[in-house]
Amino acid sequence: MNRSRAVRTTEISRLAESTDTLIAAETSEHPTRNAQPATRNSSFLNPKSEIRNPKSKRPGFAVNLGLVEYNRAWELQSEIVAAKVNGTIEKDIVLFLEHPSVFTLGRRGGRDYLQVGESFLQQAGISLVQVERGGYITYHGPGQLVVYPIIDLEARRIGVTDYVAALEEIMLLTVKSWGLNAQRNSANAGIWTGNHKMGSIGIALRKGVSFHGLSLNVNVDLTPFCWIQPCGLAGVSMTSVKQELGKGISMAVAARELKKNFKTVLKLDLQEISYADLQQRLTNETKSL
Repeated sequence: MNRSRAVRTTEISRLAESTDTLIAAETSEHPTRNAQPATRNSSFLNPKSEIRNPKSKRPGFAVNLGLVEYNRAWELQSEIVAAKVNGTIEKDIVLFLEHPSVFTLGRRGGRDYLQVGESFLQQAGISLVQVERGGYITYHGPGQLVVYPIIDLEARRIGVTDYVAALEEIMLLTVKSWGLNAQRNSANAGIWTGNHKMGSIGIALRKGVSFHGLSLNVNVDLTPFCWIQPCGLAGVSMTSVKQELGKGISMAVAARELKKNFKTVLKLDLQEISYADLQQRLTNETKSL
């Protein structure tokens, strides 16, 4: 597939380097405007894409990692991406995890949207990390389910626009199963309830392989979001499944529902493997995946 066609979109900014294509999938061209709800739905997906083709169902692996330091998760993603690029791993892999409290800065930066000093963050025990995903500043913490799909979009003939819409659809279907009617928003990728953002998306591509991914606020403490301007957007706030429902959802239940919807939307049939199994396969550089 022509890569330039795959990344062409009015909603996603393209950043190219000599070896990597990095996609700012979290922000629009007007990051400081007030966000208003939009009604974009699953018809946004290209019907010619494999996402919409029932014959494209393929096996993949899900790895439940629990609570993982951000930098270690980033290193693991990089190892998997490298293995997929060089052909030693063939199947797509989806990592499910939570992070200890951390603010991350995307390719567009975002320190200007940090509303507290770094000394305050140090006292609070919260790290600040620069990463290559798209977008501005965001927060990760316990109770937020983070999902990193490492998928060869080029091999599957999935364009970036379709892929971002698919990640949104996966989250929309997940929260709908708990009775929440979230929506997309034309100002910013992710899922929303009114003017409150519940789920975020920030991805990167390396030689056609996607990494980083989505984060869904399940039971996360929302206080640290008040210390930033989330995703560079003015006049918005963050919410969570717990806040909207008035009760919590277990992280295991949330992960199980997301996995089911990866199969529904991306036709990715995920088999669970352990972290030790994944490490062994990476170490052995086997094609048994």
